[in-house]
Amino acid sequence: MQNLKSDCRRAERKWRSTKLQIHLELYKISLRKFNDGLFKARQQYFSEIIAKNVNNSRTLFSVIEKLTTPPDQIAPELLSAGKCNEFAVYFNEKIQSIRSNIRTNQQNHKKLEQLQPLRDESTTMLEFITVNPKTIEETVQQLNPSTCCLDTIPSNFFKTVVKSIVTDLCQIINCSFQSGTVPKSLKVAAVKPLLKKRTLDASILANYRPISNLPFMAKIIEKVVFNQLSQFLTFNKIFDKFQSGFRSHHSTETALIKVINDIRLNTDSGKVSVLILLDLSAAFDTVDHTILLHRLQTWVGLNGKVMQWFKSYLEERSYFVSIGNFESDRLPMSCGVPQGSVLGPLLFNLYMLPLGQILQNCKVDYQSYADDTQLYLSLNPDDHGPIEVLCDCLEKVNCWMSENFLQLNHDKTEVIVFGNKEKRTAVSNYLESGSLKAKDQVKNLGVLIDSDLTFSSQIKSITKTAFYHLKNISRVKGLMAQKDQEKLVHAFISSRLDYCNGLLTGIPQKSIKQLQLVQNAAARVLTRTKRSEHITPVLKSLHWLPVSLRIDFKVLLLVYKSVNGFGPEYISDMLVRYEPSRSLRSMDTDQIVEPRVHSKHGDAAFSCYAAKKWNKLPAELKSVSNVNIFKSKLKALFFSTAYD
Repeated sequence: MQNLKSDCRRAERKWRSTKLQIHLELYKISLRKFNDGLFKARQQYFSEIIAKNVNNSRTLFSVIEKLTTPPDQIAPELLSAGKCNEFAVYFNEKIQSIRSNIRTNQQNHKKLEQLQPLRDESTTMLEFITVNPKTIEETVQQLNPSTCCLDTIPSNFFKTVVKSIVTDLCQIINCSFQSGTVPKSLKVAAVKPLLKKRTLDASILANYRPISNLPFMAKIIEKVVFNQLSQFLTFNKIFDKFQSGFRSHHSTETALIKVINDIRLNTDSGKVSVLILLDLSAAFDTVDHTILLHRLQTWVGLNGKVMQWFKSYLEERSYFVSIGNFESDRLPMSCGVPQGSVLGPLLFNLYMLPLGQILQNCKVDYQSYADDTQLYLSLNPDDHGPIEVLCDCLEKVNCWMSENFLQLNHDKTEVIVFGNKEKRTAVSNYLESGSLKAKDQVKNLGVLIDSDLTFSSQIKSITKTAFYHLKNISRVKGLMAQKDQEKLVHAFISSRLDYCNGLLTGIPQKSIKQLQLVQNAAARVLTRTKRSEHITPVLKSLHWLPVSLRIDFKVLLLVYKSVNGFGPEYISDMLVRYEPSRSLRSMDTDQIVEPRVHSKHGDAAFSCYAAKKWNKLPAELKSVSNVNIFKSKLKALFFSTAYD
């Protein structure tokens, strides 16, 4: 590009000095070459960014934002070491204030009975497995290249040169494991204050949330520990069955499918369901280190060098606030699991293990995703006994939270009632008399859920957000090749159409049509197809399944994973294999029992809808041994159904 620019300027100077037509034409040719080269260089630049971050929507979003909107300027009054110190002290005092309130509340709560771990006491993890260069190399490539000011070299560059330093990395990590210590330099967090909303007053400290960044080297060590610890937890079945956060084969979608399935079946049987969404204040930040270490030892079974390593990991942690080129003094982190870390969410899950036992003892159904816990139960509208059980359970949960330095935010805890409108109104009125006010709609793990389970608000939210991103993509599509535009469409549009679409089973076609219009619009933007042209050939050329079949694809893929041992246990329990009274060679042995239902809610329940769809699949498709082959063949089947 520098050579093309020099040639262009040289041709321009020549023309300006001679004013000859021939030199003007040569200048125009040079200028055209420079513009073409600039265009290709831009395309190449964005193509590389998109290729590296195809699964990182946050990075892709920031790229689009920079191209379509003016960059946010840091307020000048924030650019000082003094302001950084103000933020650092504020964030620290906020957590200490919450913990102080918890200590005060502990005196007002009755003591709960001591809970005993359910694990086999003979299962312990005494030492880490020594890692080899190949494992380290694979681990580094799995991590997102998130560079922070604590990194000596950019993480992108680190990933490219890892082969030349992998032996040294191995020595550092194995030395850390063998000595049971974590280097102090890897226990420092750089915190950036982020305004919660652009419309908020930037001068008020309470309007900011802390975003923590850790050294890339710390994330490598943590990822190795995470993999080994997760393997131990899974093999010894220590995870809470209904904790879906940050576990392989589990997701927000599987958690919600279980909850909505149970609620739909309760409605089908004429019952009313009550769902309570608990909200915790700064849950990750108030975790008590002494309690956490005790839990790792008694409830998980960590000991020896592993336990010594985790003690070192939690000790002497510190943070500082960074704004622009200014930094605050370093302050100690005496509590909380490290935000922005690889191990933080897993440690929080283990910290919460006793809560599941309390809820099971109360005989209340529940689902958890990290610090998001939801309780639910069903009842006959004229029997308020289960509500009393639920309220008693809430009181026990509140006591346990307080004992474990977690603060339940009663103002943000939400209640919603499902079932026949007349029946749920009676239950809602009874709940309100006991200070539990039910809402008509709640946001649960990113999904808007209404009392009628129509998901109309969720669909409106999807279409609104998708069209916003589609508008931005159309504004920058001239800067990138079509293959890169398609990656952006999948990252911002298809991902939203697919997020928790397993919940949309059985909803009316008019609702599906709204989502289909989004997909159609995305296809037109990508292929520059006019609105007057028929869209079906365009979707076929892009190899996109229609929205309704994308829902069925998601459902059947989850069924396949669950019946083959790759899904959550609570999903597998919903899918009962059919066992005939006598065996025939011609019989399909991969059938699933279809529950008897009496209403549209029953038909839409995952356990019923999934069983019917699965049983209609060809036997040879259901019996394939590899998930990728299953996905490929299922898409081919649906593709021919949609377009042939």
